Amino acid sequence: MSTFLTTASQWVHDHCSGRDSLSIYTGVKTAEILELLGSDNESVAAGMLHCYSPLSEKELALAKTHFGEGTVVLMERVNRMSELSNLLATEPQADHSDTNEENLRRMLLTMIDDVRVVLIKLSNHLQRLRNAKPEPRDYQQKISQLTLDVYAPLANRLGIWQLKWEMEDYALRYIDPEIYQKLAIKLDEKRTYREQYIQDCLSSLDRALSKVGIKAQMHGRPKHLYSIWKKMKNKGLEFENLWDIRAVRILVDSVSECYLALGVVHTRWRHLPGEFSDYIATPKKNGYRSIHTVVIGPREKSVEVQIRTFEMHEASELGVAAHWRYKENAGQDRSIDSKVLWLRQLLEWKDELMDHGRLVEQFKGQVNDVRVYVFTPKGTVIDLPITSTPIDFAYTIHSEIGHRTRGAKVNGKMVTLDYQLKNGDQVHIQTVKTGGPSRDWLRNDLGYTRTHRARSRIHQWFRHEDYDHNVSEGRGMLEKELHRLGLAELGYEKIVQHTHFQKVDDMLASIGANDYKLSKALGPFKKNIEPEPSSLIKTRSERPRKKDDFKVNGVGNLLTNMDSCCHPLPGDNIVGYITSGRGVTVHRQDCNNMLMMEDEKRVRLIDVEWGEKTSAAYQTDIEISAYHRGGLLHEVTEVLKSNSIDILMMNMETDDEHVARIQLKVEIAGVEKLTRVQNQLQAVPNVLSVKRITN
Repeated sequence: MSTFLTTASQWVHDHCSGRDSLSIYTGVKTAEILELLGSDNESVAAGMLHCYSPLSEKELALAKTHFGEGTVVLMERVNRMSELSNLLATEPQADHSDTNEENLRRMLLTMIDDVRVVLIKLSNHLQRLRNAKPEPRDYQQKISQLTLDVYAPLANRLGIWQLKWEMEDYALRYIDPEIYQKLAIKLDEKRTYREQYIQDCLSSLDRALSKVGIKAQMHGRPKHLYSIWKKMKNKGLEFENLWDIRAVRILVDSVSECYLALGVVHTRWRHLPGEFSDYIATPKKNGYRSIHTVVIGPREKSVEVQIRTFEMHEASELGVAAHWRYKENAGQDRSIDSKVLWLRQLLEWKDELMDHGRLVEQFKGQVNDVRVYVFTPKGTVIDLPITSTPIDFAYTIHSEIGHRTRGAKVNGKMVTLDYQLKNGDQVHIQTVKTGGPSRDWLRNDLGYTRTHRARSRIHQWFRHEDYDHNVSEGRGMLEKELHRLGLAELGYEKIVQHTHFQKVDDMLASIGANDYKLSKALGPFKKNIEPEPSSLIKTRSERPRKKDDFKVNGVGNLLTNMDSCCHPLPGDNIVGYITSGRGVTVHRQDCNNMLMMEDEKRVRLIDVEWGEKTSAAYQTDIEISAYHRGGLLHEVTEVLKSNSIDILMMNMETDDEHVARIQLKVEIAGVEKLTRVQNQLQAVPNVLSVKRITN
């Protein structure tokens, strides 16, 4: 135990009283592991204090004074990480799927901006495993599962093999004691023979390496029970058939000596080509570097040989900890900062699935993709875009849960449905047995939904629920238009053949929902209609306009009329049509009757402009959609009244979803004023849309 650790232990003993003996023991042992990893004093102290948490306000103040604020901040970050990971361990129905564990690891590292937090937590977790021998079997199972799901992969990803192997061996010991004991006995039974065999190999290699001037350190590589068991399970082999039970490691000074040593090994013994890996030339994703080869050694027995430099060996055993050497007034290693940032952005945990193409693809996809990770009540981690809400969470779980959502609890407290979820939140959705989503959830200004999945599922629900209503609406609209155009005998089946719809009802539903225009459905049949656009106008006609309203180019002082099919307003782009007997009818240039006019009729089109002095008011139709409520109609009419707009006609219908559709015919001075009024109507509470209606 170092002088610092001795002093720190005494301080904690003196100032953090009332802790049980196990907490005190765990704190000291965690600090010892951190010292072995070469951690700085802040990490060692934070690791010890973490085991005594929670600290009282007085204890926190004393700790800041004695160890510095950095130590206390580090401890609090480790505490937060523990809260999140322990939720999975303590929940009996926790989800242990591969996807969930990857999301949990992503969430943990997303919240970490200092790699020392991971080192402290890994050290503390290893000590908890060491302490678990006398604990109940249920506790051993939970902590072991958490080890294999989260902490051993974390240690592997950071390259800290020294912790990884020990944690995995403890996990196997607690999860399957019988297998663990059998493997331990088999290793022990042949230990004398194996050790003698390895010593013979080392002696032979030492002589060969000395001849080429290489001074190397060599020793037998210890085998870990979990790795043996995993290899037996994955490859379907018996213990006796595993070739890498016999293994040696060669440590040299330089990379060039690594390859020179490899040549000596392959010259001396025949190697197995399929069992050669050069992780020096192509390091693993976590930075691991070494040469691995398998040779047929003395007495025709296979031997695994690993060759690496001393520096590579230290890095392989301690991973990032080997480089995280804080000294007094020394800054952090920016290369390690970059490595942790890379981990937080990629975090592909299964190396065998990480080919180069996928690595690049994941990096490009996630560099700018900010995520938030939250828990279900059962401990499953859900990955969502940042700013997601409880409704987004609910639809990610299941569409039906989303539809029936009526409330949410986050970390045990009720929140509004537009609450923005934060990393580590535990979310519980409150639902009703029947019902559906609210249209408010689709309003961007209210912020109820942020994910595409949630919004698309809500749209689908309304399309499905409104289908029958929209079919009925579409049928009425189509019948009315067919009669107006004199096409009442035209069958629906014939019309649908000229559209992209497969069924008549689908076409009618789309027309009723205003997703498909009547003019588009009937376009192919309008060429059979009598020519004059004036015959297509609605029954109510406009009064003749004053001659100052328009400038008719190229023709004398002709009578002009506003055509009621499109209700042009000052500010619209317009065109004139010379009729036989009614003068010039004025249309908007984008009027469907103008756009679909036959070529031979276009010779009667004439340029028309708005005059310098126009009439005070022009007719136009407006449709307002809004959630029905008391006082809605009054507020709408007040907006029109305040703008001195006359209402010629008003009609309101409310559907089963309490959505009101208000149709208005008004007189208004022009497009500019119409736009201003539309914006004011849109601001009325519960209003969904305000649009100008034309043919």
